[in-house]
Amino acid sequence: MDTLRQKQLQVSHLIAEAGELDNDTLTHKLNDAMVGQQDVMVILSGADGSVLYASSAVPMDHRTIDMRFEATNGTTSIQAVLILDASEDDRVLERLARTLVTAALAGTVVIAVGGFTLVQIGLRPVHDLSAQIQALEADTLHQPLDGSAQPDELVPLVAHVNELLKRLHKAYEQLEAFNADVAHELFTPLATLMGGTEIALRKARDADALRDVLGSHLEDLQRMSMIVQDMLFLSQADRGAEARREHVDSLADVAGAVVDLHEAAIEEAGLQVRIDGDATCTADVRLLQRALSNLIGNATRHAHQRSTILVQIDRLDDEVALRVVNQGHTIPTEHLPYLFHRFYRADAARSNAARNHGLGLAIVAAIARMHGGRTVAESNGGVTSIGLTVPDPFKPSAPHPEAATR
Repeated sequence: MDTLRQKQLQVSHLIAEAGELDNDTLTHKLNDAMVGQQDVMVILSGADGSVLYASSAVPMDHRTIDMRFEATNGTTSIQAVLILDASEDDRVLERLARTLVTAALAGTVVIAVGGFTLVQIGLRPVHDLSAQIQALEADTLHQPLDGSAQPDELVPLVAHVNELLKRLHKAYEQLEAFNADVAHELFTPLATLMGGTEIALRKARDADALRDVLGSHLEDLQRMSMIVQDMLFLSQADRGAEARREHVDSLADVAGAVVDLHEAAIEEAGLQVRIDGDATCTADVRLLQRALSNLIGNATRHAHQRSTILVQIDRLDDEVALRVVNQGHTIPTEHLPYLFHRFYRADAARSNAARNHGLGLAIVAAIARMHGGRTVAESNGGVTSIGLTVPDPFKPSAPHPEAATR
C-alpha cells in the first residue's frame, strides 16, 4: 500500500504539471515515470470514460491490489486506477515460510539430538551406579558403591545405599551365623540319638536298659523340640506379631509365680531370690512370664553361689521396667550389645550348653518388641542387670507394697 500511495502522489503531480498540454506529452512523462515499474499498472480515464493512458498490463493470474483516485490538471477531472502486482510479495513470503519451516525443523532436530546427548551424558553416572547395584551379590554386600563420579545430587543417595548395604551385610552374616548355630545345636542331639541307638542295637538288652536308653533319647528330643519351638516363636515375632494386652494387677505376683517354677534350680545353685517393687500394666501375662523365666534362668546359671538374685520392678514415666540383677562375673562392655542375639554366648566356658541352647535372651528381646518395648543390659563391678521395658501409659493410682524376699 505504501508503494501505491507513493505512485498516487507521483501520478497526481504529473497530471497537475501537464496542465493544458496534450495527451502525448502526459503519456511521455508517465512512461518515463513508469520505467522500471513493471509491477505497477496505471490507467487514466477522462470524464466521459475514455482511456487517456494505460501502462503495461499485469498478468491476469497474478494477485493484484488496486487503488482508485481522482486527479485534476486544473480544468479537467481525470479518474486514475493504480494496480499493483503482489505476486512477487507472495513468492517472497512463500520462500520465507519455507525457510522458517526448514529452520524450525532443523532446529528441532538439533535440539532433540543435543538434548538426547546431554541427557545420556548426564545419566552416565546413574547408569554406572545401576551397573554397580546389579553386580551386587550376597557375598559382595560388604563392598560399598563408588560414588566418587556421581553428581552432588546423588551423593547423599549413594551414602544411604551404602549404609543400607552395611545393614544388609550385617543381617546376612547374622543369618549365616544363625543357620550354622541352628545346625550345630540340632546336630549335637541328633548325633547323640544316633550314637545311642547304634550302641543299643549292637546287642540284646533287657527292658530296663532299653528304658534307660529311651529316657536319654527323650531328653535329647525334648531339647530339640524346645529349640524348634523357640525358633518358631522368634520367626513369628520377626514377622511382626504383636502381644495381646490385658490388665495385670501385680507384676510382683507374676514374678513370684515364675520364681516358684525355678525354685528347685535356685536351691540347687545355692541362691536366693528377692522381688523388689511392683506395678500394674497392660501386657501379655504369658509372654512376660516367659521373659522373666528366661531372665531368671540366665541369672541362675551365672550368679555366684550364696548370692541373691534381685527381680527389680520399676515404673519409669510411661513404661514399666522388669530387670533381673545377679552378682557374678562382669560382662565386658563390647559383649553387651550382642547379648540378645540368637545363640550368642559371652563366655562359652560358662554357657552350660547341655541345658541352654542360646535363644533365651533372644526371646526376651522378641517379647519386648512384641510389646513395643526395648531391652536393657548393664554389667559393672560384678553386678549384671538384664531386662526389658514394656510401654504402659497408665500409672497406678496408689503405690504397691514391695514383695517380700523369697
